[in-house]
Amino acid sequence: MENQPNPHHLVLGKLNDFLTGSVLADTLDERFRQKIAKILVMEGKFEKIDIENNITVEVIVGLKKATLKIDFLVNFQEKTIALIKFAPGSLVTRRLSTLALSRMIKPYQIPIVVLTNGKDAEILEGDSGKVIATGLQNLPDKERIEKNMTSFSFKPINKALFDKASRIAYAFEIDGACPCDSGICKIE
Repeated sequence: MENQPNPHHLVLGKLNDFLTGSVLADTLDERFRQKIAKILVMEGKFEKIDIENNITVEVIVGLKKATLKIDFLVNFQEKTIALIKFAPGSLVTRRLSTLALSRMIKPYQIPIVVLTNGKDAEILEGDSGKVIATGLQNLPDKERIEKNMTSFSFKPINKALFDKASRIAYAFEIDGACPCDSGICKIE
């Protein structure tokens, strides 16, 4: 286990990333991420170049600083229209922190926020935080995005909201992280 990047995860070998072609450790979590990427491209009809993956986000709260990973950002017409965060386990416990991340990564509110464990998904409306759909079959797709693009507010995120979101993200994603999570990095 000492050769594994994160001994918490069983490494089953190597796999090629569906979006980039790069070689990654084959873990159960990574298989779910690959499944999500394939759904977005094959069923959602997004181009691979419309999807950013494995995005590093810096979270600063007071004197505390850390980085964490966002799994996917989906772009359309030069705007990020969806943030997708994968994590195993319960979805409901991740609503607030995932919504907070959607208010930190761009200068505007990302309209669609998805949290998924790879088997199920909750799709939130970014502005209100309300669950608007569930299930992997309701992940964002290009046709629905084209129809709804004019209804998305892309409301600017002010400093007060950004600061609140940063505190929530830090508390849930950094302070509440498993000590062996290799996707989190505290910066002293």
